[in-house]
Amino acid sequence: MTGPKLPQDIDRLTAEQAAGWLAELATQIAHHDLAYHQEDAPQISDADYDRLVRANQTIEARFPELVRPDSPSVRVGASPSGQFAKIRHAAAMLSLGNAFDAEEVSEFIARVRRFLNWPEEASLSFTAEPKIDGLSISLRYEQGQLMQAATRGDGTEGEDVTANIRQLKAIPQQLNGPAPAVLEVRGEVYMDKSDFVSMNERQAEAGLKIFANPRNAAAGSLRQKDAAVTASRPLQFFAYAAGEVRPPLQGTHSDFLAQLASWGFAVNPLTRTAQNTADLIAAYTAIGAARPSLSYDIDGVVYKVDRLDLQARLGQVSRAPRWAIAHKFPAEQATTRLLDIDIQVGRTGALTPVARLEPVLVGGVTVSNATLHNEDEIQRKDIRIGDKVVLQRAGDVIPQIVRVILEDRPPDSQPWSSPDSCPVCQHPAIRPEGEAVRRCQGGFACAAQQAQRLKHFVSRDALDIEGLGNRQIDQLHQLGWLQAPADIFRLSGRRAALLELDRMGEKSVDNLLAAIESRRQPELERVIFGLGIRQIGQATARLLALHYGDMESLQDACIEASDAESPAREALVTIDQIGVSVAEDLIRFFSDPENQAQLAALLAEISPQAPQIAEQDSPVSGKIVVFTGTLASLSRAEAKAQAERLGAKVAGSVSGRTDYLIAGADAGSKARKAAELGVTILTEEDWQALVS
Repeated sequence: MTGPKLPQDIDRLTAEQAAGWLAELATQIAHHDLAYHQEDAPQISDADYDRLVRANQTIEARFPELVRPDSPSVRVGASPSGQFAKIRHAAAMLSLGNAFDAEEVSEFIARVRRFLNWPEEASLSFTAEPKIDGLSISLRYEQGQLMQAATRGDGTEGEDVTANIRQLKAIPQQLNGPAPAVLEVRGEVYMDKSDFVSMNERQAEAGLKIFANPRNAAAGSLRQKDAAVTASRPLQFFAYAAGEVRPPLQGTHSDFLAQLASWGFAVNPLTRTAQNTADLIAAYTAIGAARPSLSYDIDGVVYKVDRLDLQARLGQVSRAPRWAIAHKFPAEQATTRLLDIDIQVGRTGALTPVARLEPVLVGGVTVSNATLHNEDEIQRKDIRIGDKVVLQRAGDVIPQIVRVILEDRPPDSQPWSSPDSCPVCQHPAIRPEGEAVRRCQGGFACAAQQAQRLKHFVSRDALDIEGLGNRQIDQLHQLGWLQAPADIFRLSGRRAALLELDRMGEKSVDNLLAAIESRRQPELERVIFGLGIRQIGQATARLLALHYGDMESLQDACIEASDAESPAREALVTIDQIGVSVAEDLIRFFSDPENQAQLAALLAEISPQAPQIAEQDSPVSGKIVVFTGTLASLSRAEAKAQAERLGAKVAGSVSGRTDYLIAGADAGSKARKAAELGVTILTEEDWQALVS
């Protein structure tokens, strides 16, 4: 399992390096979102995940013009798995921003006051609630009757787990007393620690899967195809928020929590109200002190603005509400011995060092592996085989090494150095200038990359071929039947051989071949994304599909763009969100003879379809707008949020690409520049008339 790859000095990044890192971070965070939210199998600690998110935020703050369409700052969780039917949330299920110390909590309160123009002397109430480490669920009640239950999914669309939720005694099927005509209750499904231990003992006795921690156990128990399995698991539920409510709620969040309890829900008893930073930190300290004795896992405290009307005014930014933040607990630690350092080769050829450790118990889980991130991290911490090390663990997942206990270092220890060739295929492993990661140059010629690239190619966001999962890919790859994407579409000629394989009956084989046949005319953007080109996420793949229309045109343009002076190169780098770094990766991929051969073979099997352009509803959707000067009716932050909700792109400076400049009082230099460039200048009243 790989750990996070992070820039060492963000303040010194060039724009080109920043673009590369934003692409790298988007890929890493999307991968770990999928592992945590969809597969219930996190691969890094919460602390490491937070480091990735904060690095992304810091780079975006320095280079706002480089914010990507697939930026983690505008995403929540992971797409629904496909195992269950999908449900679109009437109100988005958002993620939370994080705070790690009192200063950041104080800044959160200050941001809220600034946004609302709330005077310092005016009181402002908050709630402080334990952050339950479980699976987020939305329950929809109509006329007081439970009608539907969905997981968070990607925040917009989740999985329909209604049948399974009905098995939980902790969730009322009918609300006690009068209730709104439509009421969505959000909360967390979790498992008590003692129930988790007992269930794992029963699983072990039966020779079944052992869960790593209560959170994974809760998620795995709820996301069962057989509701009877869910019914047999000891799941609990805490309610803590509302989704869609008709008629809308009034009053405060703390009032709503009290109402939830009267309807029959469990509400966390440690929740309290607060008036300022000191009150919130006192609540955090008290809840943290109670944490070891709690029967359930928590990983922090959530602070929320109490008044519901103020929550509505504050709204959200990207994927998180402005009116709430999670104050995370510090990671747990333990000491053990580093036995060896292995190298894992990822889908993109990245060589990631992994520590093999003497098994040690950390927070109730035995750990024997830890991420080492990259060779710079090993050298910075001077980690050597044989060292006694301190592990840090948060979120009940594979930890990281925090530091070496130098006084216990063996006298014959030697500094570790990264191999300069791939341990799998022996191709050169090169570390590009300015990057922290060494990469194998073998591509599809590297057995480690072949299987991972194929898994990516058939994944849900790429070709989405049902029935061709990780196990099948590994099995068919080991047999030599799958080495490149085109081989997938040649499996129809191996039907008889497939029937001879373990766990591949006639129905399974026919379903698999039918699924493959159904994907011979996939969307072009899915194929581009599925090729696994470095820095090319879903959003960038769609941009390329929209711009070039077909794979041949994209490939020809990238080959032509290998000439630095060619018009094709200039056209490529000026596509929105592409830039020089991404263009170089595209050119490198499409200019490689082996990749050209693989792509030609693939296109002989499939016919990618050009994307359909959806109609735009908002008059400013897709427009680039800039706000300047002092606005009278709303704060600058509220104005930007309004524009983004309507689909506009808010920029910080005026350029020839700007569509509208909204000028308040004392507009200054931006208004002058807009006039020089011929940009449409709107007053605040003009803007409100346009968008209303």
